[in-house]
Amino acid sequence: MNDCERFLANMHYEPCDRCPWWEMWYWEETLDRWHKEGLPEDVHLARFLGVDHREHAPVSLGLIPGFKRETLEETDDYEIFRRTDGVVCRQFKGDMGQRMPQWLRFPMETRDDWENVIKPRLDPHSPTRYPMRWEDLKRMWAGRDYPLAIGGGSIYGWLRNWMGIEGICKALYDDPEWVHEMMDYIADFVVAVVHRAVTEVQFDYVTMWEDMAYKAGPHISPRMFREFMLEPYKKVTSEFHAHGVDLIFVDSDGDSSLLMPLWLEGGVTGYYPIERASGMDAPTLRKAHGRQLRLIGGIDKRAMAAGPAAIEAELANVAPLVADGGYIPWCDHLVPPDVSFENYMYYLTRMKEMTLNPKGFKARL
Repeated sequence: MNDCERFLANMHYEPCDRCPWWEMWYWEETLDRWHKEGLPEDVHLARFLGVDHREHAPVSLGLIPGFKRETLEETDDYEIFRRTDGVVCRQFKGDMGQRMPQWLRFPMETRDDWENVIKPRLDPHSPTRYPMRWEDLKRMWAGRDYPLAIGGGSIYGWLRNWMGIEGICKALYDDPEWVHEMMDYIADFVVAVVHRAVTEVQFDYVTMWEDMAYKAGPHISPRMFREFMLEPYKKVTSEFHAHGVDLIFVDSDGDSSLLMPLWLEGGVTGYYPIERASGMDAPTLRKAHGRQLRLIGGIDKRAMAAGPAAIEAELANVAPLVADGGYIPWCDHLVPPDVSFENYMYYLTRMKEMTLNPKGFKARL
């Protein structure tokens, strides 16, 4: 089977030669470490690691134009700068540079900011949303043997980025009409941007992004999700379903379990990366939601760092899910720099062995 046939068969619970071999990808600092530990620097990483090929259509749903990156203050210890999404943050240097930045200011605090700063950058008809060589890409994709994805945007996550977690949470209570207005506009914007793409190209799956949960649970309640987000989700997913794309995955970290039934009701059919540190577990999600929910991820990054015994336990946990189908194992986020090259190669070898014979997999504990 080729990579596209394998992916589609797996996600539709049909017979296939093996589970796809994917990875969410790797932090830059991880690759820096691995180069020191034996990873060649003159190789195509996916080919060296034997990862199946997949591509994502370069249709832009971002702010156009983006904000100009601007350094506002710099010392020996940190830099304060404006990012291209308009957020002002403090990024520490040295060993602290690998950590999350400190958020200082956000580009959208008022309705005026929405109308005059953000919304004008969400013009669905901007000519740069599609690459100049779009027609060439279409001809190439027509003969592809790998799965092709397209972005489906974000209903909550973008607003959280532009307003900050405190800003969006306050707005949900203080000005719900404004939040409805923004979420409805975003859904219409996404549909308007992708319509040409899904009309002209047959995509295999869609990726949406939210990151709307922490370890203790989601940022907002299921009641608020239903009130504010459900209809915008249905509008977006209906556009893809109408053009034959039935695999729609949402990316959210943290414990998102309370929101899963609402995503499914809103037309989402898949979830990743299944963050283990927040208590998420792929077999538990399958048991709760059945085959309607496809899953990607769920291999604990802490186990990859810990070494063979912990890796074996993680693989044994998901082997029945691999045998059932509708699941692809990968790290529960980007592979972090505390994972050694030796440990990752051990994981990769054993993961491939497991996917070739999931029912017969025996952990080396």
